[in-house]
Amino acid sequence: MSDLHARLRDAMAVPLTPDIELMPGDHRELAGMAATPAAVLVAVTDRAEPGVILTQRTETLRRHAGQVAFPGGRLDPGEDAVTAALREAMEEVALPPACVTVIGEADRYRTGTGYEVTPVLGVVPPDLTLVASEAEVAAVFEVPLAFLLDRANHRQHSGEWNGAVRHYYEIAWQDRRIWGATAAMIVNLAARLRWS
Repeated sequence: MSDLHARLRDAMAVPLTPDIELMPGDHRELAGMAATPAAVLVAVTDRAEPGVILTQRTETLRRHAGQVAFPGGRLDPGEDAVTAALREAMEEVALPPACVTVIGEADRYRTGTGYEVTPVLGVVPPDLTLVASEAEVAAVFEVPLAFLLDRANHRQHSGEWNGAVRHYYEIAWQDRRIWGATAAMIVNLAARLRWS
């Protein structure tokens, strides 16, 4: 097991303390309402300076067109979050499930579009050849883990959506805008994965 595996495993095993407040979702008023289970793969590359694999969704999708996202989607009948996250990563970016060392499930996040998303944290070899699914993914790219976990890069914004003011996080990486549920899950992971 590499040092990265051990660091991630240890960080995920630490119980939350009162000073760590995680965001449960985009809309607190939706708590308790039925949601569609979904999962995403937070694939961390096992290199000296680890990165996280993200995708830019195509502009032709009905939902979240053009947005930055983790590979993922809804659970198929009979699937658990880990199985779904690995399947979706294979479908979207041709990431072989056998290449992923699963660390564990992170904190669920409820989206305003009715999904309850379980982030699945996994470690993958560096420099895998990933191929974007033309129907769903416009680009696949990697962002340094340290950059994503640095709270100085987490900017809070607000905007009107469905007649109400909503607050959200945004992370700017080069020419890409990481925001919404993806940024919120990163902010939650940053609270979980605090290490020196």
